[in-house]
Amino acid sequence: MESIVSFLVKIFSFLGTTLLGKNITIFLISLLPILELRGGMLAASCLLGLNPYSSLIICIIANIIPIPFILWFITPIFDYFKKKKFLKRFANWCERHAQKKSGKIDSLKYYGLFIFVAIPLPTTGAWTGSLIASLLGLDKKKSFIAASLGVVAAGLIMLIVSYGILGGICG
Repeated sequence: MESIVSFLVKIFSFLGTTLLGKNITIFLISLLPILELRGGMLAASCLLGLNPYSSLIICIIANIIPIPFILWFITPIFDYFKKKKFLKRFANWCERHAQKKSGKIDSLKYYGLFIFVAIPLPTTGAWTGSLIASLLGLDKKKSFIAASLGVVAAGLIMLIVSYGILGGICG
């Protein structure tokens, strides 16, 4: 993950080396699937040397933004994709990926969604959690709250890891 984050920091380097440019960089990284907040916090601590608390807030906000869009719109988007030959495989792949992980959420519902999103590992974040909640037909408002709280918990874990444990390694 570190190499992907490092690559993205280089891509977003056109934003500049100012505080604003660096904050926009971690915001954009935290919006992306798979990397999400985890990648943003890693970039903030090890690569950009940003303040831990403002970085945490920026990364949390950016990672929460996609949740309602996924919860409310992913099913109609996938239904549309399935009607298009060249997009059908992608929609089916996403659904299969989510179904493989859905057992972790299905049994515990919203607590499971919270825990799934809170675990700071790739493919266990807000994007996949929201997709699973949508495919399982969970209540959208409750899912939004559970996933958002999971993002906050993942952020706190990543704050400790990125600025505590990794901070000592990165310098």
